[in-house]
Amino acid sequence: MPVYVDREAPKLWRRIYSEATLEASLLAEKWKLVLAGLAFQYIHGLAAHGVHYLHRPGPTLQDAGFFILPALGKDKAFVSETVFVTIFGSFVLWTFHPFVSHTKKICTVLIWCRVFVYLAASQSLRIITFFATQLPGPNYHCREGSKLAKIPPPKNVLEVLLINFPDGVIYGCGDLIFSSHTIFTLVFVRTYQRYGTRRWIKHLAWLMAVIQSLLIIASRKHYTVDIVVAWYTVNLVMFYVDSKLPEMAERSTGPSQTPLLPLSTKDGKNKSKEDDQRLLNETNVAADEH
Repeated sequence: MPVYVDREAPKLWRRIYSEATLEASLLAEKWKLVLAGLAFQYIHGLAAHGVHYLHRPGPTLQDAGFFILPALGKDKAFVSETVFVTIFGSFVLWTFHPFVSHTKKICTVLIWCRVFVYLAASQSLRIITFFATQLPGPNYHCREGSKLAKIPPPKNVLEVLLINFPDGVIYGCGDLIFSSHTIFTLVFVRTYQRYGTRRWIKHLAWLMAVIQSLLIIASRKHYTVDIVVAWYTVNLVMFYVDSKLPEMAERSTGPSQTPLLPLSTKDGKNKSKEDDQRLLNETNVAADEH
């Protein structure tokens, strides 16, 4: 075992170094998009905190999901967050797997550029909807009688810009339609569906997305409408972005060019069929000339 480790360790470090070099060059090219994506996450958090000042607690609205799914209660509210953190962490680790994997399938920088576009588009629509109409929050700390349900006007600009971290992030109210957790979950799952290679992980990811949605309702963090709207809005947004945003550009590492982000299996089959048909046509033309 020590001999094997001694032999493989240099290979792993060379792999990490070569991948880091490539990713650094991509980051130098795409840093503005990456920075804009990160900045928009702050803007989204700022908006979610801002709507809390407008929130007015009231009776919980009638909801079909609340009738069907029993409430988990305050002491089990962490269950849905645990599932979300698992999905979030797994996706982040997957995007960095090229640093240690022997098979090059994706580029971390390019994947995150695309993810940030998905998130920004979906979160922009979310900001518009929850500012347009503020619903009484169903979460326990947003109900009538809770000191956190309604917060006083900010004393200064710094209080707003800092989002009253961390309480302003954990105990927010009013940012309901539609669910931010579901946005992240669906963007991550659909991105892996497109660029991932393990079929069983794709099936598991969709199952986790459904479970996560049900747990959010059972935790009374969102109304059912927040989840339903998120499911069709995010999917439509990603479909639209994919139709307008071209596939990530190929980069040449030598005489031949290899796509850094693979085409889907369906796209690959279609492309293969087109290549075969073109080759057959060229062969027929050559035969006719002779």
